[in-house]
Amino acid sequence: MPHADAALVTIRDYRESDADGWVTCRVLSFVQTQYYDDVKPSRTRLPDGAIELVAVADGGRIVGILDIEVDGAEATIDSVAVRPGWQHAGVATRLLSHALVVLEGRGVRTLDAWTREDAAANRWYQRNGFAETTRYLHVYLGDGDDPSDFTTPDGLSSPVTVFVHGRIEDEADLRARYRRVYVCRRYARDLTVR
Repeated sequence: MPHADAALVTIRDYRESDADGWVTCRVLSFVQTQYYDDVKPSRTRLPDGAIELVAVADGGRIVGILDIEVDGAEATIDSVAVRPGWQHAGVATRLLSHALVVLEGRGVRTLDAWTREDAAANRWYQRNGFAETTRYLHVYLGDGDDPSDFTTPDGLSSPVTVFVHGRIEDEADLRARYRRVYVCRRYARDLTVR
């Protein structure tokens, strides 16, 4: 593949015919991150009014996606992903720039997003005008973790896998007890400031 260049992609609205390419882009993007367990076999249906964008390279391959749910004056990034080989080339930033024009035109005042500890993702949000506002923990019970603190209804086995939220104040204790503990951060960008 030639050197990836965000200037070589077309940003456009998502179409139903993009479904397979959207899923492929998201899976390939997420599978090597802390969100590897959030890969999906199909695209989530977003509510009316959502912004649904794709970045398309020559040949029609989807190399980036951005989905934003809009609720009045507030909006939340549901998915942002760039296909490996196109990451760090400005594709996500172009998608965001396109979305910001639409959001501002609709009178949206705040755009937020949630992400884990991935350094590149956190830098991208910060570089694009987002500030951290909240943090809490994503905690997983999985292979090798002691499930004795978890209870289940009668007739069911002890948990095999569990995903729960935890308080940031309990981080040290939870990290000592479970192998998969991530800080989840909320980033927000004020769209009224120029």
